[in-house]
Amino acid sequence: MARINLLPWRAERRKQRQREFYAMLGMAAIGGLLLSLVIWFYYDRQVSGQMDRNAYLEAEIEKVKEQNKEIDRLDAQKERLLARKKVIEELQAKRSQMVHLFDALVRTIPDGLVLTALKQEGDVLTLEGRTQSNARVSAYMRNLETSGWMTNPELSIIEARDPEKDKDGKVGPLADIKALPYVFVVKVKLPAQSEEVAGTPGLNADGSVATPAPPAVAPLAAGPDAAAPAAPAAGQPAAAPAAPAPAAAPVNAPAVTPAPATPNQPAAPAAKPAPKPEGSRLAQPPQAFNAPLQGDRA
Repeated sequence: MARINLLPWRAERRKQRQREFYAMLGMAAIGGLLLSLVIWFYYDRQVSGQMDRNAYLEAEIEKVKEQNKEIDRLDAQKERLLARKKVIEELQAKRSQMVHLFDALVRTIPDGLVLTALKQEGDVLTLEGRTQSNARVSAYMRNLETSGWMTNPELSIIEARDPEKDKDGKVGPLADIKALPYVFVVKVKLPAQSEEVAGTPGLNADGSVATPAPPAVAPLAAGPDAAAPAAPAAGQPAAAPAAPAPAAAPVNAPAVTPAPATPNQPAAPAAKPAPKPEGSRLAQPPQAFNAPLQGDRA
């Protein structure tokens, strides 16, 4: 016999499917929410880490800025010290310039010429004065050119003025200046320190006076004396070389013990030099010591 189900099974199946759909929908919503939370947490961590790195970099940048400021401050201090050192070196190099300059001014002024004013502008020195004639100014300019401390003298003004009055029309205070009718203005150039030292003999690099070396004179004075004792040793007996003074006192050897003359030399006494005091060996001519020696060899 056929079995017929009269219950509403279709409605039950529909409800079952609806329950399954809602369950799957809830699980999908929960999974999506969890995935969103994971993604948000991940990006939050990334943003937080990046912000920490940015904060660290900003702190390091501030430190570098402070170091740069300190370096700039040290560089500025270094520039100031170098500028001060340069000024000190220039003053050290030119400390004796004024001394030598005024000494040269005094030595180069000829007779009949008087300086009334000096003015320096950089490396140009302006000299104003009065003179008796134009020839005095020419001689003065030649002296300045050869002084070694001033170069390129240029005559700017030379004119004849009333010797009894100054520029303002009043009578001059000095009688010797009144007697000089010509007024002149000369400009000279002050050379650099290296040029001054190179153009002035006997000066060191700092402008001080150089001291001559004493060994330079010793070979000149010892040359004739060294030859005098050696010559008798070749032409006389063995006892003749022992007569001169020891090597420690070569100054008195030629003057105290001259070489003895032989009978074959009649002109030896006439050529004998007069005795000289100690310290005068540089003034003795070398021919006076060589004359008896040549006679002994003959």
